[in-house]
Amino acid sequence: MASFFSRLKKGLSRSRDTLAQMVPGGSVDALSEEEWLNIEDGLIMADCGGELSGSLVQQARKRRGSSIEALKTSMLDMIPVANTLKMPDSGPFVLLVVGVNGTGKTTTIGKLATMFHQQGKSVLVGAGDTFRAAAVEQLAVWVDRAGADMVRQHEGADPASVAFDTVKRGVARNYDIIIVDTAGRVQTDRGLMNELAKVRRVIAKAYPDAPHEVWQVVDGGTGQNAVVQVEKFREVAGTTGLIVTKLDGSGKGGIVLQLSHTFGLPVRYIGVGETLEDLMPFEAEDFIDSLLPEHIS
Repeated sequence: MASFFSRLKKGLSRSRDTLAQMVPGGSVDALSEEEWLNIEDGLIMADCGGELSGSLVQQARKRRGSSIEALKTSMLDMIPVANTLKMPDSGPFVLLVVGVNGTGKTTTIGKLATMFHQQGKSVLVGAGDTFRAAAVEQLAVWVDRAGADMVRQHEGADPASVAFDTVKRGVARNYDIIIVDTAGRVQTDRGLMNELAKVRRVIAKAYPDAPHEVWQVVDGGTGQNAVVQVEKFREVAGTTGLIVTKLDGSGKGGIVLQLSHTFGLPVRYIGVGETLEDLMPFEAEDFIDSLLPEHIS
């Protein structure tokens, strides 16, 4: 099986090929004004966003060495460091997962449940996407495969009720990990977003200080729309971390840098495919090495 690094490089090939055409391999001191503008354009085309692209070029120009190494260092400096997850001293760790439909949220939750179970943790998943029967059934398959347990109610049930019951059961039975799924929401639908805020409130009532983390799943191929999604979800749900999926050729890798820098949120995982092995913890240096072209002078 190909290594994750090689799969990541393949997934980011679109952005890397674009940057390879724009980023010369010469030293920083030798680059012309036009070449620096081309680098900035390449970063924008890779979905880094205009403001961040300009800032990256500005920082890179101050450094010594090759243009590639200067960009790499500047990128690393702008990515927030993800702290190790701190599990509660007692009781379960509660994770709320949010995001719009189509981001791969359901599959991602199944993969997370599998990862936690493989670490020897007992896992309980709440099927809060009650308006889509197919999503609940898909999640049930993943949860069963993971060796985890699931709380579900009838189709169309109140998602907040599912969340409350899940957390209550998880605490009573002393699970290590509780993962609460939520209905996929369009960030412009005020009613749905208010419902998401209610889900978060009832979790806190069921278990004080919960949820301990709120992770938003983002489709890496949605470009600048992902920025709007994260902004709205962070306001309502209090997002603490990101999972960026579908970086398997359609997504442009620069969106990962833009999201983490713009919101100061750690990227917890990235996905480059459908299998379990294609969702891996985000490692900033490996990611940037896969994003940037390889010609270094």
